[in-house]
Amino acid sequence: MIFRQLFDAASSTYTYLLGDGGEALLIDPVYEQVPRDLALLDELGLRLLATLDTHVHADHVTGAWRLHERCGSAIAVAQAAGAELADRPLSHGDRIAFGSRHLEVRATPGHTNGCLTYVLDDRSMAFTGDSLLIRGCGRTDFQQGDPRQLFASVREQILTLPDACLLYPAHDYRGVTVTSVAEERLFNPRLGGGVDVGDFVGYMSNLNLPHPKLMALAVPANLRCGRPEGDAPPIDMPDWAPLTLRFSGVWEIAPMALLEHAAAVQIVDVREESEFIDRLGHLPGARLVPLSQLPDRLAELDRERPVVAVCRSGVRSAQACTMLGKAGFGKVANLAGGMLQWHAEALPVECVSEKE
Repeated sequence: MIFRQLFDAASSTYTYLLGDGGEALLIDPVYEQVPRDLALLDELGLRLLATLDTHVHADHVTGAWRLHERCGSAIAVAQAAGAELADRPLSHGDRIAFGSRHLEVRATPGHTNGCLTYVLDDRSMAFTGDSLLIRGCGRTDFQQGDPRQLFASVREQILTLPDACLLYPAHDYRGVTVTSVAEERLFNPRLGGGVDVGDFVGYMSNLNLPHPKLMALAVPANLRCGRPEGDAPPIDMPDWAPLTLRFSGVWEIAPMALLEHAAAVQIVDVREESEFIDRLGHLPGARLVPLSQLPDRLAELDRERPVVAVCRSGVRSAQACTMLGKAGFGKVANLAGGMLQWHAEALPVECVSEKE
C-alpha cells in the first residue's frame, strides 16, 4: 500500500494519500494544494477514486470539488454534515474500497456533528480529523459541537482501537506528524489517563478561543464541498505552453512542446560555459547564464516573457526555476530531461563550430 502524509503550511492541515492497485483516496484535501496532489497522483501512477473529508472544516476550504472536476473522483463526507454536491454521503459502518484495501467509516461527532474517523482495514492506522489531535482534540463550541458527545466518540470509537494503531490527525500546529492509541490513552491531557466526562466538559467549556479567521468563508464553501460561488474560476494552469507540474513544485515542459513554443519564450541555459559548447551543444537561441551567476543576472531577463531553464539533465535547471520563482518570475518552466532528453529526441542544437 502507498501512504503519503502531505502538509499545507497556511492552515497546518494534513492531507493523506492512500493507494493500492493503481487506485487512490485523498483524505482532507486543501483547495490551494490541488495542483500538488494531482502531480503526486500522476507521478505515482494512481487514479483518484474519491476524496474523503473528516468533517466540514472551519479553517480551510476543501479541494474535493476541484479534484472532482479534474479527476471525476467521488466526493465523500458525512451524511450528517448536510453538504451539497456530495455524491457519497457516509454513515457509521460504511466501507470505502481502493484496490484490495478499504477504510472503515466511524462516526465520531462532537467537534462538529458530522465528524468521521477513517480506520484502515487491518486497524494499523486511523485518520481522526479534529476529533482527536496529538495530545489534544478539536474544540466543541460551534458547528453543533458537544463536549459530552466528543468524549464518548473518542473513548468508544478511537481509543478502543489496538494500542499500536497509528493515529493521524487533520492538523498539528507544532510539526508533530503521528501518534498512537496507546500514547493518547496514556498521555492526552484532555481525554487520556483518569480524565472523566465531567473533567472534559469542564475543560472544554472554558477554552474561550476566538473563532478561526477563515470560518465565515470556509464553512459555507465546505458545505458546497469546496465549489466556489457563482461562476467557478478556471483551474490554475499556465496557458503559455503545455506544462506538467511535478510533485517537487516545479513546472516542466517537454522537449517537443518547447520546440513548438521556442519563439515566445526565453531559454536560459544554466550550465557552465564549457558545457554550453561541448558535444551536447545548446538549444537554438539559448542564453548562457550559469546557475552560480543567476541571482546576480536577473535584470538581463524579461519578467513579462516566460522563461524555460535548461541544463544537462534537468537537475540544475529545476533549481534555477525555484530561484526564479522566488525572485518573482511568474512564468517559469524546466526543460524535462534537459539536453540529454533533447538529444534523445533528435531535436536541433547549435554549437560553436556552426557559428564560425
